[in-house]
Amino acid sequence: MYVVTADQMRELDEYVIESWGVPSVSLMENAGKALAEEVLHLCQNRQSKEQTVNGNPLISTEARAAFDRWKGTRGQISNDAVLRGEKVCAEHWYILVGKGNNGGDGLVAARHLWEAGIGITLVFAGSPKELREEALLEYHTAESMGIPSILFTGQGDLTFAGGTGIIDALLGTGSKGAPRNTYASLIQAANGSGLPIISADIPSGLNADTGALYEPHIRAEMTVCFALLKRGLTQFPGADAAGHIKVRSVGIPPQLAEGRFRETVYLLTKDILSEKLKVDLTQRRAEDGHKGTYGHVLLVAGTLAMSGAGLLSCRAALRSGSGLATWALPSELLPHVIGAVPELMLAAAADGPQGTWNRVSAQNIIKLAESRDVIAIGPGLGRFEEDTAWLSQIYKEVDLPMVIDADGLNMLAEGGLDFFEHKRCRKAPVILTPHPGEMARLAGVSTKEIQQNRIDHALSYSAKTGVTLVLKGSRTVIATPEGNAYINMTGHAGMGTGGTGDALTGIIAGLLAQGYSAEQAAVFGVYQHGKAGETAAMMRAHPAGVMAGDLIEYL
Repeated sequence: MYVVTADQMRELDEYVIESWGVPSVSLMENAGKALAEEVLHLCQNRQSKEQTVNGNPLISTEARAAFDRWKGTRGQISNDAVLRGEKVCAEHWYILVGKGNNGGDGLVAARHLWEAGIGITLVFAGSPKELREEALLEYHTAESMGIPSILFTGQGDLTFAGGTGIIDALLGTGSKGAPRNTYASLIQAANGSGLPIISADIPSGLNADTGALYEPHIRAEMTVCFALLKRGLTQFPGADAAGHIKVRSVGIPPQLAEGRFRETVYLLTKDILSEKLKVDLTQRRAEDGHKGTYGHVLLVAGTLAMSGAGLLSCRAALRSGSGLATWALPSELLPHVIGAVPELMLAAAADGPQGTWNRVSAQNIIKLAESRDVIAIGPGLGRFEEDTAWLSQIYKEVDLPMVIDADGLNMLAEGGLDFFEHKRCRKAPVILTPHPGEMARLAGVSTKEIQQNRIDHALSYSAKTGVTLVLKGSRTVIATPEGNAYINMTGHAGMGTGGTGDALTGIIAGLLAQGYSAEQAAVFGVYQHGKAGETAAMMRAHPAGVMAGDLIEYL
C-alpha cells in the first residue's frame, strides 16, 4: 500500500483530472459516497448489536446460516440503502463542513445519508457562500433537498442535541497550522459531545505529512482516508487521533504513485514483502543445504558490564536462520559466557581494562572478518578511548555487509557525515538501526524533531549517507538510499523493554548472511521482529512481562 504526502496526493488528483479527463466533481462524489457508506456500516453494526437478548443474537448464527441455505440467493433483490426504516430513522448525524474540498466531501455524504433515511444536520464553519467550486455546487444540491443546516458563528454552545454521531469534514490535507476561530470551537464541541466522530480523509487538526497534532484536533473513532493513505495517519500521535483508518478508492489508481515521485513510501504488508521485495515468507531451506549455505555472522558486541546485549544479538542471528555465528568479545568476558549459547562460537578480540574494548582490537576484528559473511557492531559495546577511529578503521577495511547499532551509532554520530566518505572504499551495504535518541545524535537535531517527522528524517539521512536506515519505535521506518521507505505495522507495546533492539540487530545480520539484500534484510527483519513480539506478548499472562529473550523464541 502506497503512503503519500499532501502534495503528492494533490499531484495525483491533478493528473487524473487533467490527463485522463476525470471531472473533479466525480472524485468528490466518490469520496463522499465512500464516507457515507462507512457511516452506514457503523449504524448497521449498532443496529445489529441492539437485536440481542442478554448480549446474544435473537437468531443464532447457525439458524441464520441454515435459513440462508434453504432460502437460496437466486432471484433475491436488494439495494444499497440497506438501513431504511424505523431503526435508521433513530440515527441523526451532524456534519461539520469546512469551506474546502473536505467540506464538499461531507456535503456529498450528507446527500447519500439523507437518501438512506438518516437524519442529517449540516453545521457550517463559515458562510456557505465561501465554499469553493464543487463544494458550493454540493451545498446548493443539499439546500434543494431540504437538508437542515446551521451556520455556526462561534457564539453560544453547540450541543448536538439528539445526535447519534458526527462527521468531521472541516479541514483536509491542505490545511496548515492549528485550527482557529469557529473551526477550533467546532472541534472542541465535537470532542466534548461524547458522540462517535468519523473524519473525512484526515482528522481536522492533524498534519497530513508528519502525524503531528495541533491544538485543538479531532479525536476520531474512524477516519475514512480517500484514494491513498496519508503519511500522517501512519505515525503517532496522529495515528491515535485517527482511530480506525479505512482507505477507500475514489477513482485514483494507487499504481499511479509507483515511480512518479523521488521518494516512494509503502505501508509494510505481506504483499509488499512477497511481491515488491521478492521475499519468501516461508524461508524454505534447500534439501541439500548445510551450515555453510546460510552464512556466517560476526557479532562485535558486549562488555563485562553489558554481556546480555551480545548474547541476545547472537541468539537472534541464529534464530533468524544464519548457519553460523561468532561472537567477538573482550577476553575478560569470555569465561563468563562459555556454554551460554552452545551453538555459538566465541572469539576473544579485545583486552581492554575491566572487560572492555580498546583501540588496538580493530585489527583483530578485521582479521576475524576475513572468514565471515556479515559483521554486526554495537550491542553492549560501550564507549572507549579512540572508539570512533576504531570503528572508522573497521568500516573502511572490512568490505562485508554491516549492521551498526547502539554505541556504534554514537561513535558514528561523533564522527559526523565525514565518516561516510569511507563509503567510496567499500561496495558492501551498511544498515544502521537507531532509536529516536540515537537518530537525533546522528542527524544533529533534537529527539523531538525526529519524532515530529520520522519519515522525512529517515529518508534524508539515508540519501545523504548511502546507508539503509532503520528508525526504530512504534511504526518503525525503514529507508533506503534509492528513496524507498517502508512503515512497519507489526509489533506490540510490550516490546518496550531492554534488549529488543539488540535482538533486531541479530535478526537483520542473520538475514544478510543468508543472502538477502540490505533492503530485504532490513524490511523483513523489522517485520519478523514485530511479529515475534506480538506472539511473545500474546503468550504471556500480561504483555508487560515480555522480555527480549521471549521474542527471540518466537522467530
